[in-house]
Amino acid sequence: MNFQDKHVLITGASRGIGKATAIAFAEKGAKIGLNFRSNLEAAKETLAELPGEGHQLFQQDISEKEGAQELITKFVNHYGSLDILVNNAGISIFHDIEEVDFEHWTSAWENTFKTNLFAISNLCYWGAKTMMESGGGKIVNVSSRGAFRGEPTKPAYGASKAALNSMSQSLAKKLAKHNIHIGVVAPGFTETEMAAVTLTPVERENLLRESPFQRMAQPEEVAHAIMFLASEGAGYSSGTIIDVNGASYLRS
Repeated sequence: MNFQDKHVLITGASRGIGKATAIAFAEKGAKIGLNFRSNLEAAKETLAELPGEGHQLFQQDISEKEGAQELITKFVNHYGSLDILVNNAGISIFHDIEEVDFEHWTSAWENTFKTNLFAISNLCYWGAKTMMESGGGKIVNVSSRGAFRGEPTKPAYGASKAALNSMSQSLAKKLAKHNIHIGVVAPGFTETEMAAVTLTPVERENLLRESPFQRMAQPEEVAHAIMFLASEGAGYSSGTIIDVNGASYLRS
């Protein structure tokens, strides 16, 4: 896959899947816009690891309604065009219905959808408008296995990702005439820096047992699927949802 001089915007790019995706695209010649919300130190570290030149940090809270337009505008003003948009940023909030009060419950739903669905829909809107003017482009949205199997202690997370899948496929149909391709990657639990810090030994062991491979996904494996959907040869795969969960959850 060759992405020489392609302009790629990646949200949530300072760590984990976003970081691995940025490195993978940069290794193939792309110029990367790294979006992050608050962790400037981590974003700078990722920027320093990217091979090649022309990469740029874009600090923006995309959960705010105006944030999406501002981010796309800043990116296009800097690079001149947007070729590939990777919507990776997302949040996951514990809200077990047996344990939390109503205020926590409603707050979890509101904040999860604000970031995991509404922010991405806004980015798709402004990103697609830009791509229409330039003759096309690629949008890849990062979903989750939780959209299909359910998330008992974080139902808003599973619901937001299921809605993201549906929105992505609707846009794949609508935007095809503009040469804009939409793809989705649905990872299982992924071995990130955050997972290493937050998982207890028991939780880690349970996660390892979920897959017949007896391990979690690596960020680079998710990045590989993202790059495929963004590649020139994958245009007819628009509307596709790629599972990257190590056969831990199989859907028909």
